[in-house]
Amino acid sequence: MAVCHNLREKRHKTFKGFALKGKTSTGWFFGMKLHLIFNSKGEIIRLVVTPGNVNDRKPVPDMVTGITAKLIGDKGYLSKNLFHELTKI
Repeated sequence: MAVCHNLREKRHKTFKGFALKGKTSTGWFFGMKLHLIFNSKGEIIRLVVTPGNVNDRKPVPDMVTGITAKLIGDKGYLSKNLFHELTKI
């Protein structure tokens, strides 16, 4: 979630200290990342907002605590270490 244009990041004050520069498959942005887990009915069951520079995999272990269903995520959430960690839960 970009909070301002990249050229204005030095002057942006609303999310100062939380919004940070991050990179996606489409390029650089200044803002935050929204991580969501939905159930099969399309209802949000977990929501975490992180600064833009946080690795997508970092919030996953805390987000999935207590969830016993199958998890499906995009490529940014995949890693061998995370897979092995989740199979232990």
